[in-house]
Amino acid sequence: MALRVAVIGAGAAGLCAARHLLSRPGTFLPPIVFEAGGRIGGTWAYEERVGTYDNGRAVHSSMYQNLRTNLPKEVMMFPDFPFDPKLDSFIHHEEVLRYLQQYCDYFKITPHIRFNTAVERVRPVTMETADRKLKTQWEVTSLDNAGSERTERFDSVFVCSGHYSDPHIPQIPGLQHFKGELLHSHNYRRPEPYSGKTIVILGAKASAIDISMELSSVAQKVYLSHRPPLLTFPLPPNISEVESIKKIQEDGTVMFQDGGVVRPDVLLLCTGYNFTFPFVSGAELGVRVESDFVGPLYRHLMPPSYPSIFFIGLCTQICPFPHFHCQVQYCLAVLEGAVTLPSVQQMEQESGSWLEERLRRGLPQRHLLRVEQEQWEYCRGLAQDANFSQIGDVVKSLFQEVWRQRRVHPVLYRKHNYRMISDTQWERLGTD
Repeated sequence: MALRVAVIGAGAAGLCAARHLLSRPGTFLPPIVFEAGGRIGGTWAYEERVGTYDNGRAVHSSMYQNLRTNLPKEVMMFPDFPFDPKLDSFIHHEEVLRYLQQYCDYFKITPHIRFNTAVERVRPVTMETADRKLKTQWEVTSLDNAGSERTERFDSVFVCSGHYSDPHIPQIPGLQHFKGELLHSHNYRRPEPYSGKTIVILGAKASAIDISMELSSVAQKVYLSHRPPLLTFPLPPNISEVESIKKIQEDGTVMFQDGGVVRPDVLLLCTGYNFTFPFVSGAELGVRVESDFVGPLYRHLMPPSYPSIFFIGLCTQICPFPHFHCQVQYCLAVLEGAVTLPSVQQMEQESGSWLEERLRRGLPQRHLLRVEQEQWEYCRGLAQDANFSQIGDVVKSLFQEVWRQRRVHPVLYRKHNYRMISDTQWERLGTD
Protein backbone atom coordinates (compact mmCIF):
# COMPACT_ATOMS: atom_id res chain seq x y z
CA MET A 1 0.00 0.00 0.00
CA ALA A 2 1.33 3.45 -0.94
CA LEU A 3 2.53 5.57 1.97
CA ARG A 4 1.00 8.92 2.88
CA VAL A 5 3.60 11.54 3.76
CA ALA A 6 3.31 15.03 5.28
CA VAL A 7 5.92 17.66 4.50
CA ILE A 8 6.15 20.66 6.83
CA GLY A 9 7.39 23.74 4.99
CA ALA A 10 7.57 24.78 1.34
CA GLY A 11 11.08 26.20 1.40
CA ALA A 12 13.95 24.58 -0.48
CA ALA A 13 14.06 21.45 1.72
CA GLY A 14 10.30 20.92 1.64
CA LEU A 15 10.12 21.36 -2.12
CA CYS A 16 12.96 18.87 -2.52
CA ALA A 17 11.11 16.33 -0.38
CA ALA A 18 7.88 16.85 -2.32
CA ARG A 19 9.65 16.58 -5.68
CA HIS A 20 11.14 13.18 -4.87
CA LEU A 21 7.97 11.86 -3.24
CA LEU A 22 6.07 12.74 -6.41
CA SER A 23 8.67 10.93 -8.51
CA ARG A 24 7.80 7.59 -6.86
CA PRO A 25 4.03 7.19 -7.30
CA GLY A 26 4.19 3.43 -6.84
CA THR A 27 5.49 3.81 -3.29
CA PHE A 28 4.09 7.13 -2.11
CA LEU A 29 0.78 8.91 -2.43
CA PRO A 30 1.09 12.56 -3.48
CA PRO A 31 2.40 14.38 -0.40
CA ILE A 32 0.60 17.08 1.55
CA VAL A 33 2.92 20.08 1.97
CA PHE A 34 1.93 22.37 4.84
CA GLU A 35 3.09 25.96 4.35
CA ALA A 36 2.30 28.57 7.01
CA GLY A 37 2.84 31.44 4.57
CA GLY A 38 1.16 32.36 1.34
CA ARG A 39 3.96 31.40 -1.06
CA ILE A 40 6.85 29.04 -1.50
CA GLY A 41 10.49 29.78 -0.76
CA GLY A 42 10.83 29.75 3.01
CA THR A 43 13.60 32.11 4.06
CA TRP A 44 14.23 32.99 0.39
CA ALA A 45 10.80 34.64 0.16
CA TYR A 46 11.77 38.23 0.97
CA GLU A 47 9.28 40.06 3.16
CA GLU A 48 9.45 43.82 3.61
CA ARG A 49 7.49 43.58 6.82
CA VAL A 50 9.18 42.63 10.09
CA GLY A 51 7.70 41.32 13.32
CA THR A 52 4.31 39.72 12.70
CA TYR A 53 1.65 39.50 10.02
CA ASP A 54 -1.92 40.71 10.52
CA ASN A 55 -2.89 37.19 11.62
CA GLY A 56 -0.36 37.35 14.45
CA ARG A 57 2.10 34.85 12.96
CA ALA A 58 5.77 35.79 13.00
CA VAL A 59 7.43 36.85 9.76
CA HIS A 60 9.51 33.84 8.75
CA SER A 61 12.08 35.27 6.34
CA SER A 62 15.37 36.71 7.52
CA MET A 63 16.28 37.99 4.06
CA TYR A 64 17.49 41.57 3.65
CA GLN A 65 16.89 43.61 0.53
CA ASN A 66 20.35 43.55 -1.04
CA LEU A 67 21.44 40.04 -0.08
CA ARG A 68 23.38 38.07 -2.65
CA THR A 69 24.32 34.44 -2.19
CA ASN A 70 27.66 33.64 -0.57
CA LEU A 71 27.92 30.43 -2.58
CA PRO A 72 28.04 30.29 -6.38
CA LYS A 73 24.96 28.91 -8.09
CA GLU A 74 27.13 26.15 -9.58
CA VAL A 75 27.45 24.44 -6.18
CA MET A 76 24.23 25.75 -4.69
CA MET A 77 21.85 24.10 -7.16
CA PHE A 78 19.95 20.87 -6.69
CA PRO A 79 21.97 18.24 -8.60
CA ASP A 80 19.02 17.44 -10.87
CA PHE A 81 17.96 21.03 -11.63
CA PRO A 82 20.58 23.61 -12.70
CA PHE A 83 20.25 27.36 -12.45
CA ASP A 84 20.00 29.44 -15.62
CA PRO A 85 23.60 29.37 -16.94
CA LYS A 86 23.31 33.01 -18.07
CA LEU A 87 23.16 34.20 -14.46
CA ASP A 88 26.25 35.32 -12.59
CA SER A 89 27.64 32.83 -10.10
CA PHE A 90 26.67 34.92 -7.07
CA ILE A 91 23.06 35.94 -7.43
CA HIS A 92 20.52 38.17 -5.74
CA HIS A 93 18.03 36.45 -3.46
CA GLU A 94 15.23 37.18 -5.95
CA GLU A 95 16.95 34.87 -8.45
CA VAL A 96 17.07 32.08 -5.86
CA LEU A 97 13.35 32.48 -5.22
CA ARG A 98 12.71 32.45 -8.98
CA TYR A 99 14.77 29.25 -9.24
CA LEU A 100 12.70 27.60 -6.49
CA GLN A 101 9.51 28.67 -8.26
CA GLN A 102 10.79 27.14 -11.50
CA TYR A 103 11.67 23.95 -9.61
CA CYS A 104 8.19 23.92 -8.12
CA ASP A 105 6.54 24.46 -11.51
CA TYR A 106 8.69 21.93 -13.37
CA PHE A 107 7.99 19.14 -10.91
CA LYS A 108 4.33 20.18 -10.50
CA ILE A 109 4.53 20.58 -6.73
CA THR A 110 2.17 23.55 -6.22
CA PRO A 111 -1.12 21.56 -6.34
CA HIS A 112 0.08 19.61 -3.32
CA ILE A 113 0.81 22.65 -1.11
CA ARG A 114 -1.67 23.91 1.46
CA PHE A 115 -0.74 27.56 1.79
CA ASN A 116 -1.54 29.65 4.87
CA THR A 117 -1.79 26.45 6.89
CA ALA A 118 0.40 26.07 9.97
CA VAL A 119 1.14 22.75 11.64
CA GLU A 120 0.15 22.96 15.28
CA ARG A 121 0.95 19.45 16.49
CA VAL A 122 2.68 16.28 15.30
CA ARG A 123 2.12 13.23 17.47
CA PRO A 124 3.15 9.58 17.04
CA VAL A 125 0.34 7.05 17.27
CA THR A 126 1.14 3.35 17.62
CA MET A 127 -1.36 1.01 16.04
CA GLU A 128 -1.63 -2.71 15.39
CA THR A 129 -1.62 -3.91 11.78
CA ALA A 130 -3.72 -6.74 10.36
CA ASP A 131 -0.86 -9.18 10.98
CA ARG A 132 -0.65 -7.97 14.61
CA LYS A 133 2.56 -6.02 14.22
CA LEU A 134 2.96 -2.60 15.81
CA LYS A 135 3.23 0.34 13.43
CA THR A 136 3.72 4.04 14.07
CA GLN A 137 1.62 6.59 12.26
CA TRP A 138 1.61 10.34 12.75
CA GLU A 139 -1.29 12.56 13.69
CA VAL A 140 -0.76 16.00 12.16
CA THR A 141 -2.99 18.81 13.37
CA SER A 142 -3.02 21.95 11.23
CA LEU A 143 -4.74 25.33 11.39
CA ASP A 144 -5.50 27.51 8.38
CA ASN A 145 -5.97 31.28 8.24
CA ALA A 146 -9.74 30.89 8.47
CA GLY A 147 -9.30 29.24 11.87
CA SER A 148 -10.24 25.79 10.62
CA GLU A 149 -8.40 23.02 12.49
CA ARG A 150 -7.83 19.63 10.94
CA THR A 151 -6.20 16.43 12.19
CA GLU A 152 -4.99 13.80 9.71
CA ARG A 153 -2.90 10.65 9.82
CA PHE A 154 0.27 10.02 7.85
CA ASP A 155 2.78 7.20 7.58
CA SER A 156 5.72 9.59 7.69
CA VAL A 157 6.55 13.25 8.31
CA PHE A 158 9.34 15.35 6.80
CA VAL A 159 10.10 18.35 9.00
CA CYS A 160 11.42 21.00 6.60
CA SER A 161 10.51 24.16 8.48
CA GLY A 162 14.05 25.55 8.62
CA HIS A 163 15.97 27.13 11.47
CA TYR A 164 16.70 30.69 10.37
CA SER A 165 13.57 32.44 11.62
CA ASP A 166 13.68 32.49 15.43
CA PRO A 167 16.35 35.05 16.45
CA HIS A 168 18.81 34.10 19.14
CA ILE A 169 19.15 36.95 21.64
CA PRO A 170 22.28 36.41 23.75
CA GLN A 171 22.44 37.08 27.47
CA ILE A 172 24.03 40.53 27.64
CA PRO A 173 24.22 41.98 31.16
CA GLY A 174 22.25 45.22 31.36
CA LEU A 175 20.65 44.90 27.93
CA GLN A 176 17.48 46.45 29.32
CA HIS A 177 19.41 49.70 29.81
CA PHE A 178 20.13 50.19 26.11
CA LYS A 179 18.43 53.39 24.99
CA GLY A 180 18.97 53.26 21.24
CA GLU A 181 17.45 51.02 18.60
CA LEU A 182 17.93 47.33 19.35
CA LEU A 183 17.36 44.82 16.57
CA HIS A 184 18.41 41.38 15.36
CA SER A 185 19.62 40.76 11.81
CA HIS A 186 16.36 38.83 11.31
CA ASN A 187 14.62 42.22 11.21
CA TYR A 188 17.25 44.10 9.18
CA ARG A 189 16.11 45.00 5.66
CA ARG A 190 18.09 47.92 4.19
CA PRO A 191 20.81 50.45 5.15
CA GLU A 192 19.06 53.77 4.43
CA PRO A 193 17.32 54.17 7.83
CA TYR A 194 20.74 54.08 9.51
CA SER A 195 22.31 56.97 7.63
CA GLY A 196 24.67 59.02 9.77
CA LYS A 197 24.28 56.77 12.80
CA THR A 198 26.76 55.05 15.08
CA ILE A 199 26.17 51.30 15.09
CA VAL A 200 27.50 48.39 17.13
CA ILE A 201 27.17 45.05 15.39
CA LEU A 202 27.59 42.00 17.59
CA GLY A 203 28.99 39.03 15.66
CA ALA A 204 31.45 38.48 12.82
CA LYS A 205 30.03 35.61 10.77
CA ALA A 206 28.84 35.94 7.19
CA SER A 207 25.70 38.00 7.83
CA ALA A 208 27.46 40.33 10.29
CA ILE A 209 30.25 41.06 7.83
CA ASP A 210 27.86 41.54 4.90
CA ILE A 211 25.60 43.88 6.85
CA SER A 212 28.51 45.84 8.34
CA MET A 213 29.94 46.43 4.86
CA GLU A 214 26.53 47.56 3.64
CA LEU A 215 25.96 49.87 6.60
CA SER A 216 29.43 51.40 6.30
CA SER A 217 28.27 53.10 3.09
CA VAL A 218 25.73 55.21 5.03
CA ALA A 219 26.65 55.09 8.74
CA GLN A 220 28.93 57.52 10.51
CA LYS A 221 30.68 54.71 12.38
CA VAL A 222 30.33 50.93 12.65
CA TYR A 223 31.85 48.91 15.48
CA LEU A 224 32.15 45.21 14.68
CA SER A 225 32.15 43.51 18.07
CA HIS A 226 33.35 39.91 18.26
CA ARG A 227 35.63 37.40 19.95
CA PRO A 228 39.25 36.99 18.79
CA PRO A 229 40.94 36.54 16.44
CA LEU A 230 40.81 39.71 14.35
CA LEU A 231 39.60 39.45 10.77
CA THR A 232 42.28 38.90 8.17
CA PHE A 233 40.99 41.22 5.43
CA PRO A 234 40.76 45.00 5.03
CA LEU A 235 37.68 46.82 6.32
CA PRO A 236 36.31 50.22 5.23
CA PRO A 237 37.81 53.09 7.24
CA ASN A 238 34.63 53.70 9.25
CA ILE A 239 34.44 50.10 10.51
CA SER A 240 36.45 49.28 13.63
CA GLU A 241 36.85 45.86 15.16
CA VAL A 242 36.29 45.81 18.90
CA GLU A 243 36.12 43.10 21.53
CA SER A 244 32.86 41.39 22.43
CA ILE A 245 30.34 43.20 24.60
CA LYS A 246 30.86 42.94 28.36
CA LYS A 247 27.71 44.78 29.43
CA ILE A 248 25.32 47.64 28.78
CA GLN A 249 25.82 50.27 31.46
CA GLU A 250 22.98 52.03 33.27
CA ASP A 251 23.46 55.16 31.17
CA GLY A 252 22.87 53.10 28.00
CA THR A 253 26.48 53.00 26.85
CA VAL A 254 28.06 49.78 25.59
CA MET A 255 31.16 48.52 27.40
CA PHE A 256 33.44 46.02 25.67
CA GLN A 257 35.59 43.34 27.31
CA ASP A 258 38.68 45.56 27.23
CA GLY A 259 36.88 48.39 29.04
CA GLY A 260 36.22 50.50 25.96
CA VAL A 261 32.90 52.36 25.93
CA VAL A 262 30.74 53.76 23.12
CA ARG A 263 27.24 55.24 22.94
CA PRO A 264 25.74 53.85 19.74
CA ASP A 265 22.45 54.80 18.17
CA VAL A 266 21.88 51.20 17.12
CA LEU A 267 22.79 47.80 18.54
CA LEU A 268 22.43 45.15 15.84
CA LEU A 269 22.64 41.52 16.94
CA CYS A 270 23.99 39.16 14.27
CA THR A 271 23.91 36.31 16.74
CA GLY A 272 22.26 33.50 14.84
CA TYR A 273 19.03 31.64 15.30
CA ASN A 274 17.36 29.14 17.58
CA PHE A 275 16.15 25.71 16.62
CA THR A 276 12.43 25.73 17.24
CA PHE A 277 9.91 23.04 16.46
CA PRO A 278 6.89 23.96 18.60
CA PHE A 279 4.71 21.32 16.97
CA VAL A 280 6.70 18.33 18.27
CA SER A 281 7.61 17.13 21.75
CA GLY A 282 11.27 16.21 22.02
CA ALA A 283 10.55 14.18 25.14
CA GLU A 284 7.89 12.21 23.28
CA LEU A 285 10.34 11.46 20.46
CA GLY A 286 13.22 10.66 22.80
CA VAL A 287 15.46 13.53 21.64
CA ARG A 288 16.50 16.94 22.94
CA VAL A 289 14.94 19.85 21.11
CA GLU A 290 16.79 22.88 22.44
CA SER A 291 17.51 26.35 21.13
CA ASP A 292 21.02 25.45 19.97
CA PHE A 293 20.81 21.68 19.45
CA VAL A 294 18.43 18.97 18.24
CA GLY A 295 19.37 15.37 18.83
CA PRO A 296 20.96 13.04 19.03
CA LEU A 297 19.37 11.87 15.78
CA TYR A 298 20.46 8.91 13.70
CA ARG A 299 22.39 10.27 10.69
CA HIS A 300 21.27 13.76 11.82
CA LEU A 301 17.84 12.85 10.52
CA MET A 302 15.60 10.66 12.66
CA PRO A 303 14.91 9.78 16.30
CA PRO A 304 16.08 6.17 16.77
CA SER A 305 12.75 5.22 18.36
CA TYR A 306 10.72 6.83 15.57
CA PRO A 307 12.55 6.40 12.25
CA SER A 308 9.67 7.65 10.12
CA ILE A 309 9.86 11.33 11.11
CA PHE A 310 12.76 13.09 9.43
CA PHE A 311 14.34 16.46 10.25
CA ILE A 312 15.83 17.78 7.03
CA GLY A 313 18.61 20.37 7.04
CA LEU A 314 19.53 20.67 10.71
CA CYS A 315 23.26 20.70 9.98
CA THR A 316 24.93 24.09 9.52
CA GLN A 317 27.93 25.36 7.57
CA ILE A 318 26.91 23.21 4.60
CA CYS A 319 26.17 23.42 0.89
CA PRO A 320 22.42 23.46 1.55
CA PHE A 321 20.48 22.41 -1.55
CA PRO A 322 22.71 19.40 -2.40
CA HIS A 323 22.67 18.49 1.30
CA PHE A 324 18.85 18.49 1.32
CA HIS A 325 18.87 16.41 -1.85
CA CYS A 326 21.04 13.71 -0.26
CA GLN A 327 19.10 13.63 2.98
CA VAL A 328 15.74 13.33 1.23
CA GLN A 329 16.96 10.53 -1.04
CA TYR A 330 18.25 8.59 1.94
CA CYS A 331 15.04 9.03 3.94
CA LEU A 332 12.91 7.84 1.03
CA ALA A 333 15.13 4.77 0.71
CA VAL A 334 14.50 4.08 4.40
CA LEU A 335 10.74 4.31 3.89
CA GLU A 336 10.91 2.13 0.79
CA GLY A 337 12.91 -0.52 2.62
CA ALA A 338 15.93 -0.14 0.34
CA VAL A 339 17.94 0.85 3.42
CA THR A 340 17.70 -1.48 6.38
CA LEU A 341 18.20 0.45 9.58
CA PRO A 342 20.11 -0.95 12.55
CA SER A 343 18.23 -1.77 15.74
CA VAL A 344 16.97 1.07 17.89
CA GLN A 345 19.76 0.34 20.38
CA GLN A 346 22.43 0.44 17.67
CA MET A 347 21.08 3.72 16.28
CA GLU A 348 21.07 5.22 19.77
CA GLN A 349 24.62 4.03 20.37
CA GLU A 350 25.91 5.41 17.06
CA SER A 351 24.17 8.76 17.55
CA GLY A 352 25.39 9.00 21.15
CA SER A 353 28.97 8.13 20.17
CA TRP A 354 28.99 10.87 17.54
CA LEU A 355 27.81 13.38 20.13
CA GLU A 356 30.31 12.25 22.76
CA GLU A 357 33.20 12.46 20.31
CA ARG A 358 32.37 16.08 19.46
CA LEU A 359 32.00 17.01 23.11
CA ARG A 360 35.41 15.44 23.83
CA ARG A 361 36.86 17.73 21.18
CA GLY A 362 35.62 20.65 23.26
CA LEU A 363 32.95 21.88 20.87
CA PRO A 364 30.35 24.08 22.57
CA GLN A 365 26.76 22.90 22.21
CA ARG A 366 25.89 25.65 19.73
CA HIS A 367 28.55 24.26 17.33
CA LEU A 368 27.69 20.57 17.57
CA LEU A 369 25.71 20.56 14.32
CA ARG A 370 28.32 22.49 12.34
CA VAL A 371 29.59 19.84 9.95
CA GLU A 372 31.69 22.04 7.59
CA GLN A 373 34.29 19.76 5.96
CA GLU A 374 32.60 16.65 7.35
CA GLN A 375 29.60 17.27 5.10
CA TRP A 376 31.19 15.57 2.08
CA GLU A 377 31.85 12.28 3.81
CA TYR A 378 28.43 12.45 5.41
CA CYS A 379 26.64 12.91 2.07
CA ARG A 380 28.85 10.25 0.47
CA GLY A 381 27.81 7.79 3.16
CA LEU A 382 24.11 8.52 2.59
CA ALA A 383 24.54 8.04 -1.16
CA GLN A 384 26.40 4.76 -0.78
CA ASP A 385 23.87 3.31 1.65
CA ALA A 386 20.83 4.38 -0.36
CA ASN A 387 22.39 3.77 -3.79
CA PHE A 388 21.98 7.19 -5.42
CA SER A 389 24.46 9.40 -7.26
CA GLN A 390 27.02 11.11 -5.06
CA ILE A 391 27.75 14.82 -5.09
CA GLY A 392 30.59 15.35 -7.55
CA ASP A 393 34.07 16.14 -6.28
CA VAL A 394 33.91 19.32 -8.36
CA VAL A 395 31.23 20.69 -6.01
CA LYS A 396 33.44 20.09 -2.99
CA SER A 397 36.44 21.63 -4.75
CA LEU A 398 34.62 24.81 -5.79
CA PHE A 399 32.89 25.12 -2.40
CA GLN A 400 36.28 25.01 -0.67
CA GLU A 401 37.77 27.54 -3.10
CA VAL A 402 34.95 30.01 -2.46
CA TRP A 403 35.25 29.40 1.29
CA ARG A 404 38.92 30.37 0.97
CA GLN A 405 38.16 33.43 -1.18
CA ARG A 406 35.60 34.69 1.35
CA ARG A 407 38.28 34.76 4.00
CA VAL A 408 40.63 36.72 1.76
CA HIS A 409 38.10 39.43 0.99
CA PRO A 410 34.41 39.27 1.92
CA VAL A 411 33.26 41.59 -0.87
CA LEU A 412 35.47 41.00 -3.89
CA TYR A 413 35.00 37.22 -3.92
CA ARG A 414 31.50 37.71 -5.33
CA LYS A 415 32.91 39.35 -8.44
CA HIS A 416 34.18 36.02 -9.74
CA ASN A 417 32.18 33.76 -12.03
CA TYR A 418 32.68 30.04 -12.39
CA ARG A 419 31.84 27.25 -14.78
CA MET A 420 31.78 23.51 -14.20
CA ILE A 421 33.85 21.71 -16.85
CA SER A 422 33.43 18.13 -15.65
CA ASP A 423 32.66 16.10 -12.54
CA THR A 424 36.13 16.92 -11.26
CA GLN A 425 37.08 20.28 -12.75
CA TRP A 426 35.83 23.88 -12.71
CA GLU A 427 37.19 27.12 -14.13
CA ARG A 428 37.03 30.75 -13.08
CA LEU A 429 35.70 33.00 -15.84
CA GLY A 430 36.72 36.37 -14.46
CA THR A 431 34.73 39.18 -12.85
CA ASP A 432 31.19 40.35 -13.40
